[in-house]
Amino acid sequence: MPFTDAELTYLSGQLLGRLATSHPDGTLQVNPVGFRYNSGTGTIDIAGHGMSRSRKFRNVAANGRVAFVIDDLASVDPWQPRMLEIRGHGEAIAEPADSAYAATAPAGLDGAIIRVRPERVISFNINGPVGDPTSRRVHGRDYAQPLETS
Repeated sequence: MPFTDAELTYLSGQLLGRLATSHPDGTLQVNPVGFRYNSGTGTIDIAGHGMSRSRKFRNVAANGRVAFVIDDLASVDPWQPRMLEIRGHGEAIAEPADSAYAATAPAGLDGAIIRVRPERVISFNINGPVGDPTSRRVHGRDYAQPLETS
């Protein structure tokens, strides 16, 4: 499993993240997106209105390069930022059979998803109690899983 229990709890409590993709010419694009953790595949599934027609979907289909960040402030007094960054391979899937959105997709989604397969996970201030000085370190680890297509 690519995520710790604390990271899974954090993911389940968040609604938005930022997906970075690379255009064919190498320039970067970053978009706020909704997401869900897919426990069956150990991936992040990203859906949206008109996903299959979006630039980010075409970028991922062209080269598979992605980074995804979720962050927030647990507290502003004292200042307690938290962050989870997922670097990996993205798949543009027009009609996934096993999407995390399958049973509960909001109205207006076209069914297409971008699936992020974690290769490197970096967290800050998540894997310990809020305020614990040891969780204020950056925790990074590589995670290799076989590439599967849906």
